[in-house]
Amino acid sequence: MPSLIAVVTTSVHVLSAWLNMKRREFLTSLAGVAALTQTLKANEQQLKKNGKSAILLWMGGGPSTMDIWDLKPDAPTGGPFKPISTTGDVQISEHMPLMAKQMHNMAIVRSMSTREADHMRGRYYMHTGYVPNPNMVHPSYGSVLSKELEKPELMIPQFVSVNGPSAGAGFLGAEYSPFVVNSDGRIRNLNMKIDQRFYQRAQALDIIETNFINSSRGALAKEHQKVLRKTFNVLTSSEMDAMKVEGEPENVKERYGDNSFGKGCLMARRLVEVGVPFIEVGLGGWDNHQNIFPTLRDTKLPMLDQGMSALVEDLEQRGLLEDTAIIWMGEFSRTPRINQNAGRDHWARSWSVVVGGAGMNGGIAVGATNKDGTRVETEPYSSQDVMASICKALGISLQTTYTSNSGRPMKIANSGKVISELFS
Repeated sequence: MPSLIAVVTTSVHVLSAWLNMKRREFLTSLAGVAALTQTLKANEQQLKKNGKSAILLWMGGGPSTMDIWDLKPDAPTGGPFKPISTTGDVQISEHMPLMAKQMHNMAIVRSMSTREADHMRGRYYMHTGYVPNPNMVHPSYGSVLSKELEKPELMIPQFVSVNGPSAGAGFLGAEYSPFVVNSDGRIRNLNMKIDQRFYQRAQALDIIETNFINSSRGALAKEHQKVLRKTFNVLTSSEMDAMKVEGEPENVKERYGDNSFGKGCLMARRLVEVGVPFIEVGLGGWDNHQNIFPTLRDTKLPMLDQGMSALVEDLEQRGLLEDTAIIWMGEFSRTPRINQNAGRDHWARSWSVVVGGAGMNGGIAVGATNKDGTRVETEPYSSQDVMASICKALGISLQTTYTSNSGRPMKIANSGKVISELFS
Protein backbone atom coordinates (compact mmCIF):
# COMPACT_ATOMS: atom_id res chain seq x y z
CA MET A 1 0.00 0.00 0.00
CA PRO A 2 1.54 3.35 -1.00
CA SER A 3 2.15 5.97 1.65
CA LEU A 4 0.71 9.46 1.53
CA ILE A 5 4.08 10.85 0.51
CA ALA A 6 4.05 8.35 -2.38
CA VAL A 7 0.63 9.66 -3.36
CA VAL A 8 1.89 13.22 -3.26
CA THR A 9 5.08 12.41 -5.12
CA THR A 10 3.21 10.54 -7.84
CA SER A 11 0.72 13.34 -8.21
CA VAL A 12 3.46 15.94 -8.41
CA HIS A 13 5.11 14.02 -11.19
CA VAL A 14 1.81 14.01 -13.07
CA LEU A 15 1.45 17.70 -12.37
CA SER A 16 4.87 18.56 -13.73
CA ALA A 17 4.58 16.42 -16.87
CA TRP A 18 1.10 17.32 -18.10
CA LEU A 19 2.17 19.63 -20.93
CA ASN A 20 3.94 16.81 -22.69
CA MET A 21 1.05 14.38 -22.35
CA LYS A 22 -1.29 13.68 -25.20
CA ARG A 23 -4.99 13.08 -24.51
CA ARG A 24 -4.72 9.35 -25.15
CA GLU A 25 -1.71 9.10 -22.88
CA PHE A 26 -3.52 11.10 -20.26
CA LEU A 27 -6.54 8.78 -20.41
CA THR A 28 -4.24 5.81 -20.05
CA SER A 29 -2.58 7.39 -17.01
CA LEU A 30 -5.91 7.67 -15.23
CA ALA A 31 -6.05 3.93 -14.76
CA GLY A 32 -2.66 4.05 -13.08
CA VAL A 33 -3.82 6.43 -10.36
CA ALA A 34 -7.28 4.94 -9.84
CA ALA A 35 -6.18 3.09 -6.70
CA LEU A 36 -4.65 6.26 -5.30
CA THR A 37 -7.87 8.18 -5.69
CA GLN A 38 -9.71 5.70 -3.53
CA THR A 39 -7.32 6.26 -0.64
CA LEU A 40 -8.01 9.99 -0.69
CA LYS A 41 -11.73 9.61 -0.17
CA ALA A 42 -12.90 10.48 3.32
CA ASN A 43 -16.04 9.10 4.88
CA GLU A 44 -17.03 12.28 6.72
CA GLN A 45 -20.03 10.62 8.35
CA GLN A 46 -17.67 8.54 10.49
CA LEU A 47 -15.16 11.20 11.49
CA LYS A 48 -14.69 12.42 15.04
CA LYS A 49 -13.94 16.07 15.70
CA ASN A 50 -12.96 16.20 19.33
CA GLY A 51 -10.00 18.58 19.01
CA LYS A 52 -7.57 16.10 20.57
CA SER A 53 -4.13 14.99 19.43
CA ALA A 54 -1.44 12.48 20.33
CA ILE A 55 2.35 12.63 20.15
CA LEU A 56 4.50 9.50 20.09
CA LEU A 57 8.14 9.95 21.04
CA TRP A 58 9.65 6.86 19.42
CA MET A 59 12.99 5.64 20.75
CA GLY A 60 14.25 3.38 17.99
CA GLY A 61 16.71 0.70 19.03
CA GLY A 62 15.35 -0.17 22.46
CA PRO A 63 16.29 2.27 25.25
CA SER A 64 17.43 0.95 28.62
CA THR A 65 14.51 1.98 30.82
CA MET A 66 16.37 0.58 33.81
CA ASP A 67 18.83 3.47 33.38
CA ILE A 68 16.17 6.13 32.76
CA TRP A 69 12.79 5.51 34.45
CA ASP A 70 13.21 2.54 36.81
CA LEU A 71 16.67 2.64 38.34
CA LYS A 72 18.06 -0.18 40.48
CA PRO A 73 21.06 1.45 42.24
CA ASP A 74 21.40 -1.37 44.77
CA ALA A 75 21.45 -4.17 42.22
CA PRO A 76 24.81 -5.64 41.10
CA THR A 77 24.01 -4.74 37.49
CA GLY A 78 22.05 -1.58 38.23
CA GLY A 79 24.66 0.60 36.58
CA PRO A 80 26.35 3.78 37.82
CA PHE A 81 23.41 6.21 37.50
CA LYS A 82 21.66 7.51 40.59
CA PRO A 83 17.95 8.23 41.00
CA ILE A 84 16.73 11.77 41.72
CA SER A 85 13.45 13.08 43.06
CA THR A 86 10.91 14.72 40.77
CA THR A 87 7.82 16.91 40.94
CA GLY A 88 5.80 13.68 41.08
CA ASP A 89 5.90 10.69 43.42
CA VAL A 90 8.58 8.97 41.37
CA GLN A 91 12.33 9.01 40.94
CA ILE A 92 14.15 8.97 37.61
CA SER A 93 17.74 9.10 36.36
CA GLU A 94 20.04 11.87 37.54
CA HIS A 95 20.75 12.56 33.87
CA MET A 96 17.14 13.65 33.31
CA PRO A 97 17.02 16.76 35.55
CA LEU A 98 14.77 18.78 33.24
CA MET A 99 12.22 15.99 32.95
CA ALA A 100 12.33 15.63 36.73
CA LYS A 101 10.63 19.05 36.82
CA GLN A 102 7.85 17.83 34.50
CA MET A 103 7.04 14.44 36.01
CA HIS A 104 3.91 15.76 37.72
CA ASN A 105 2.48 15.64 34.19
CA MET A 106 3.70 12.15 33.30
CA ALA A 107 3.19 8.59 34.50
CA ILE A 108 5.71 5.74 34.25
CA VAL A 109 4.24 2.33 33.45
CA ARG A 110 6.97 0.16 34.97
CA SER A 111 5.33 -3.22 34.47
CA MET A 112 5.51 -3.58 30.70
CA SER A 113 6.08 -7.20 29.74
CA THR A 114 6.15 -8.20 26.08
CA ARG A 115 7.60 -11.05 24.00
CA GLU A 116 9.13 -9.45 20.93
CA ALA A 117 12.84 -8.81 21.50
CA ASP A 118 13.75 -8.56 17.82
CA HIS A 119 13.99 -5.03 16.45
CA MET A 120 11.68 -5.43 13.47
CA ARG A 121 9.11 -7.58 15.25
CA GLY A 122 9.21 -5.40 18.37
CA ARG A 123 8.82 -2.23 16.34
CA TYR A 124 5.84 -3.68 14.52
CA TYR A 125 4.24 -4.96 17.72
CA MET A 126 4.69 -1.77 19.71
CA HIS A 127 3.31 0.31 16.82
CA THR A 128 0.27 -1.89 16.12
CA GLY A 129 -0.53 -4.16 19.08
CA TYR A 130 -0.16 -7.21 16.82
CA VAL A 131 2.69 -9.61 16.12
CA PRO A 132 3.76 -9.66 12.48
CA ASN A 133 1.52 -11.76 10.26
CA PRO A 134 2.49 -12.64 6.68
CA ASN A 135 -1.19 -12.62 5.73
CA MET A 136 -2.05 -9.17 7.04
CA VAL A 137 -0.49 -5.75 7.53
CA HIS A 138 -2.07 -4.11 10.55
CA PRO A 139 -2.50 -0.34 10.85
CA SER A 140 -0.18 1.51 13.18
CA TYR A 141 -1.48 3.36 16.21
CA GLY A 142 -0.70 6.60 14.39
CA SER A 143 -2.92 5.58 11.50
CA VAL A 144 -5.73 4.45 13.80
CA LEU A 145 -5.67 7.60 15.91
CA SER A 146 -5.39 9.91 12.91
CA LYS A 147 -8.48 8.23 11.48
CA GLU A 148 -10.48 8.44 14.71
CA LEU A 149 -9.42 12.02 15.45
CA GLU A 150 -9.45 13.15 11.84
CA LYS A 151 -10.17 16.78 11.15
CA PRO A 152 -11.55 17.12 7.60
CA GLU A 153 -10.97 20.87 7.58
CA LEU A 154 -7.19 20.36 7.72
CA MET A 155 -5.36 20.82 4.44
CA ILE A 156 -2.18 19.16 5.69
CA PRO A 157 -1.76 15.45 6.49
CA GLN A 158 -3.42 14.01 9.59
CA PHE A 159 -0.43 11.84 10.55
CA VAL A 160 3.03 13.39 10.45
CA SER A 161 6.20 11.45 11.20
CA VAL A 162 9.28 13.54 12.02
CA ASN A 163 12.64 11.86 11.57
CA GLY A 164 10.74 8.72 10.51
CA PRO A 165 9.73 6.58 8.88
CA SER A 166 6.99 5.23 11.12
CA ALA A 167 4.83 2.13 10.73
CA GLY A 168 2.24 2.29 7.99
CA ALA A 169 -1.53 2.26 7.70
CA GLY A 170 -2.02 -1.36 6.72
CA PHE A 171 -5.53 -2.15 5.64
CA LEU A 172 -6.77 1.35 6.55
CA GLY A 173 -5.28 2.65 3.30
CA ALA A 174 -2.74 5.21 2.18
CA GLU A 175 -4.64 8.30 3.32
CA TYR A 176 -3.82 7.29 6.91
CA SER A 177 -0.14 6.59 6.26
CA PRO A 178 2.53 8.77 7.85
CA PHE A 179 3.60 11.90 6.01
CA VAL A 180 7.36 11.80 6.62
CA VAL A 181 9.35 15.00 7.06
CA ASN A 182 12.76 15.89 8.39
CA SER A 183 13.09 18.00 11.51
CA ASP A 184 13.74 21.04 9.34
CA GLY A 185 10.32 20.58 7.73
CA ARG A 186 11.53 19.20 4.38
CA ILE A 187 9.37 16.49 2.85
CA ARG A 188 11.44 13.38 2.42
CA ASN A 189 12.16 12.22 -1.10
CA LEU A 190 10.50 15.25 -2.64
CA ASN A 191 12.39 18.18 -4.08
CA MET A 192 10.12 20.61 -5.85
CA LYS A 193 10.18 24.36 -6.13
CA ILE A 194 6.85 26.02 -5.37
CA ASP A 195 7.05 29.14 -7.51
CA GLN A 196 4.88 31.20 -9.86
CA ARG A 197 5.47 28.74 -12.69
CA PHE A 198 4.14 25.92 -10.52
CA TYR A 199 0.95 27.87 -9.80
CA GLN A 200 0.47 28.75 -13.47
CA ARG A 201 0.91 25.17 -14.61
CA ALA A 202 -1.40 23.86 -11.91
CA GLN A 203 -4.10 26.37 -12.85
CA ALA A 204 -3.79 25.53 -16.54
CA LEU A 205 -3.96 21.82 -15.83
CA ASP A 206 -7.10 22.27 -13.76
CA ILE A 207 -8.79 24.11 -16.62
CA ILE A 208 -7.80 21.44 -19.12
CA GLU A 209 -9.02 18.64 -16.84
CA THR A 210 -12.31 20.44 -16.19
CA ASN A 211 -12.92 20.72 -19.93
CA PHE A 212 -11.90 17.10 -20.35
CA ILE A 213 -14.35 16.00 -17.65
CA ASN A 214 -17.14 18.09 -19.10
CA SER A 215 -16.81 16.19 -22.36
CA SER A 216 -18.43 13.17 -20.68
CA ARG A 217 -15.24 11.36 -19.70
CA GLY A 218 -16.75 9.71 -16.64
CA ALA A 219 -16.03 9.37 -12.93
CA LEU A 220 -12.42 8.25 -13.31
CA ALA A 221 -11.38 11.56 -14.79
CA LYS A 222 -13.14 13.40 -11.96
CA GLU A 223 -11.28 11.36 -9.35
CA HIS A 224 -7.97 12.06 -11.06
CA GLN A 225 -8.68 15.76 -10.78
CA LYS A 226 -9.46 15.35 -7.08
CA VAL A 227 -6.08 13.72 -6.50
CA LEU A 228 -4.21 16.56 -8.14
CA ARG A 229 -6.24 19.21 -6.33
CA LYS A 230 -5.53 17.56 -2.97
CA THR A 231 -1.84 17.36 -3.81
CA PHE A 232 -1.81 21.02 -4.76
CA ASN A 233 -3.58 21.94 -1.51
CA VAL A 234 -1.08 19.98 0.59
CA LEU A 235 1.93 21.54 -1.10
CA THR A 236 0.64 25.11 -0.99
CA SER A 237 -1.37 25.29 2.24
CA SER A 238 -0.26 27.87 4.79
CA GLU A 239 -0.78 25.14 7.41
CA MET A 240 2.46 23.58 6.13
CA ASP A 241 4.22 26.49 7.84
CA ALA A 242 3.71 24.56 11.08
CA MET A 243 6.61 22.38 9.94
CA LYS A 244 8.96 25.36 9.70
CA VAL A 245 10.50 25.74 13.14
CA GLU A 246 13.18 28.21 12.10
CA GLY A 247 10.77 31.11 12.63
CA GLU A 248 10.41 30.40 16.34
CA PRO A 249 12.11 32.80 18.80
CA GLU A 250 15.71 31.93 19.56
CA ASN A 251 15.01 31.26 23.25
CA VAL A 252 12.33 28.72 22.30
CA LYS A 253 14.62 26.91 19.87
CA GLU A 254 17.37 26.88 22.48
CA ARG A 255 14.97 25.44 25.06
CA TYR A 256 14.11 22.48 22.81
CA GLY A 257 17.68 21.92 21.67
CA ASP A 258 19.57 22.50 18.43
CA ASN A 259 19.34 18.92 17.20
CA SER A 260 16.95 16.81 15.15
CA PHE A 261 15.01 15.50 18.16
CA GLY A 262 14.61 18.91 19.78
CA LYS A 263 13.47 20.44 16.49
CA GLY A 264 11.12 17.50 16.00
CA CYS A 265 9.53 18.06 19.41
CA LEU A 266 9.11 21.75 18.62
CA MET A 267 7.50 20.87 15.31
CA ALA A 268 5.16 18.49 17.15
CA ARG A 269 3.94 21.33 19.36
CA ARG A 270 3.39 23.51 16.30
CA LEU A 271 1.46 20.74 14.55
CA VAL A 272 -0.74 20.21 17.58
CA GLU A 273 -1.51 23.92 17.52
CA VAL A 274 -2.86 23.70 13.96
CA GLY A 275 -4.86 20.57 14.81
CA VAL A 276 -2.88 17.61 13.43
CA PRO A 277 -4.24 14.51 15.22
CA PHE A 278 -1.08 12.39 15.40
CA ILE A 279 2.60 13.23 15.33
CA GLU A 280 5.49 10.83 15.79
CA VAL A 281 8.97 12.14 16.60
CA GLY A 282 11.86 9.73 16.29
CA LEU A 283 15.08 9.56 18.28
CA GLY A 284 17.18 6.56 17.31
CA GLY A 285 20.49 5.22 18.51
CA TRP A 286 19.38 3.22 21.57
CA ASP A 287 20.73 -0.18 20.53
CA ASN A 288 23.56 0.05 23.05
CA HIS A 289 25.26 -3.33 23.09
CA GLN A 290 28.52 -1.69 24.14
CA ASN A 291 29.67 1.28 26.20
CA ILE A 292 26.10 2.06 27.16
CA PHE A 293 26.72 4.32 30.12
CA PRO A 294 28.90 7.02 28.50
CA THR A 295 26.60 6.93 25.46
CA LEU A 296 23.55 7.56 27.61
CA ARG A 297 25.25 10.09 29.90
CA ASP A 298 26.95 12.18 27.24
CA THR A 299 24.64 11.93 24.23
CA LYS A 300 21.26 10.26 24.39
CA LEU A 301 19.88 11.34 27.76
CA PRO A 302 20.80 15.04 27.50
CA MET A 303 19.12 15.21 24.09
CA LEU A 304 16.04 13.32 25.30
CA ASP A 305 15.84 15.30 28.52
CA GLN A 306 15.94 18.68 26.83
CA GLY A 307 13.53 17.97 23.97
CA MET A 308 10.95 15.96 25.90
CA SER A 309 10.84 18.30 28.89
CA ALA A 310 10.48 21.35 26.64
CA LEU A 311 7.58 19.70 24.82
CA VAL A 312 5.69 18.80 28.00
CA GLU A 313 6.32 22.21 29.56
CA ASP A 314 5.38 24.11 26.40
CA LEU A 315 2.14 22.16 25.88
CA GLU A 316 1.14 22.77 29.50
CA GLN A 317 1.91 26.49 29.37
CA ARG A 318 -0.11 26.88 26.17
CA GLY A 319 -3.11 25.04 27.56
CA LEU A 320 -2.69 22.18 25.09
CA LEU A 321 -1.63 19.33 27.36
CA GLU A 322 -5.17 18.53 28.53
CA ASP A 323 -6.11 17.65 24.97
CA THR A 324 -2.83 16.06 23.93
CA ALA A 325 -1.65 12.56 24.87
CA ILE A 326 2.11 11.95 24.99
CA ILE A 327 3.58 8.46 24.67
CA TRP A 328 7.28 7.68 25.12
CA MET A 329 8.43 4.18 24.16
CA GLY A 330 10.72 2.00 22.08
CA GLU A 331 10.38 -1.53 20.76
CA PHE A 332 11.71 -3.05 24.01
CA SER A 333 14.34 -2.32 26.66
CA ARG A 334 17.82 -3.60 27.56
CA THR A 335 18.91 -6.50 29.74
CA PRO A 336 19.38 -5.97 33.47
CA ARG A 337 22.63 -7.88 32.94
CA ILE A 338 25.61 -5.85 31.70
CA ASN A 339 27.45 -7.76 28.99
CA GLN A 340 31.18 -8.20 28.40
CA ASN A 341 31.25 -5.08 26.21
CA ALA A 342 29.87 -2.85 28.96
CA GLY A 343 26.53 -2.75 27.19
CA ARG A 344 23.06 -4.16 27.60
CA ASP A 345 21.31 -6.47 25.14
CA HIS A 346 17.69 -6.85 24.04
CA TRP A 347 15.08 -7.30 26.77
CA ALA A 348 11.28 -7.36 26.61
CA ARG A 349 10.22 -9.14 29.81
CA SER A 350 10.22 -6.18 32.20
CA TRP A 351 10.48 -2.56 31.20
CA SER A 352 8.80 0.85 31.10
CA VAL A 353 6.86 3.24 28.90
CA VAL A 354 5.89 6.79 29.84
CA VAL A 355 2.54 8.45 29.12
CA GLY A 356 0.89 11.70 30.06
CA GLY A 357 -1.46 14.50 29.11
CA ALA A 358 -5.06 14.20 27.87
CA GLY A 359 -6.37 14.04 31.42
CA MET A 360 -4.29 11.04 32.51
CA ASN A 361 -2.92 11.00 36.04
CA GLY A 362 0.62 12.28 36.30
CA GLY A 363 3.38 12.02 38.87
CA ILE A 364 2.88 8.30 39.45
CA ALA A 365 4.49 4.97 38.72
CA VAL A 366 2.18 2.17 37.63
CA GLY A 367 3.37 -1.32 38.47
CA ALA A 368 6.79 -2.44 39.60
CA THR A 369 9.69 -4.70 38.76
CA ASN A 370 11.73 -6.70 41.28
CA LYS A 371 14.92 -5.40 42.89
CA ASP A 372 17.19 -6.31 40.00
CA GLY A 373 14.71 -5.51 37.22
CA THR A 374 14.56 -9.05 35.84
CA ARG A 375 10.79 -9.55 36.20
CA VAL A 376 7.51 -7.73 36.70
CA GLU A 377 6.10 -8.16 40.20
CA THR A 378 2.67 -6.61 39.56
CA GLU A 379 0.05 -6.92 36.83
CA PRO A 380 1.90 -6.90 33.50
CA TYR A 381 0.88 -4.55 30.71
CA SER A 382 1.22 -4.82 26.96
CA SER A 383 1.30 -2.59 23.91
CA GLN A 384 -2.46 -3.11 23.53
CA ASP A 385 -3.07 -1.94 27.10
CA VAL A 386 -1.12 1.27 26.49
CA MET A 387 -3.13 1.90 23.33
CA ALA A 388 -6.44 1.16 25.05
CA SER A 389 -5.54 3.69 27.74
CA ILE A 390 -4.62 6.33 25.16
CA CYS A 391 -7.92 5.72 23.37
CA LYS A 392 -9.82 6.22 26.62
CA ALA A 393 -7.91 9.43 27.32
CA LEU A 394 -8.74 10.74 23.85
CA GLY A 395 -12.42 9.83 24.02
CA ILE A 396 -12.27 6.98 21.50
CA SER A 397 -14.58 4.04 22.13
CA LEU A 398 -12.82 0.72 22.69
CA GLN A 399 -15.74 -0.93 20.91
CA THR A 400 -14.58 0.65 17.64
CA THR A 401 -14.09 -2.13 15.11
CA TYR A 402 -12.51 -2.13 11.66
CA THR A 403 -12.78 -4.67 8.87
CA SER A 404 -9.57 -5.97 7.31
CA ASN A 405 -9.13 -6.59 3.60
CA SER A 406 -10.02 -10.23 4.20
CA GLY A 407 -13.30 -9.27 5.88
CA ARG A 408 -12.10 -10.01 9.42
CA PRO A 409 -13.38 -7.70 12.17
CA MET A 410 -10.50 -6.05 14.07
CA LYS A 411 -11.25 -4.32 17.36
CA ILE A 412 -9.31 -1.15 18.11
CA ALA A 413 -6.27 -1.63 20.36
CA ASN A 414 -6.56 -5.39 19.75
CA SER A 415 -8.91 -5.68 22.75
CA GLY A 416 -6.35 -4.25 25.17
CA LYS A 417 -7.38 -3.32 28.72
CA VAL A 418 -7.30 0.18 30.15
CA ILE A 419 -4.61 0.80 32.76
CA SER A 420 -6.92 1.93 35.53
CA GLU A 421 -4.27 3.73 37.61
CA LEU A 422 -3.94 6.34 34.87
CA PHE A 423 -7.46 7.57 35.47
CA SER A 424 -9.06 9.01 38.61
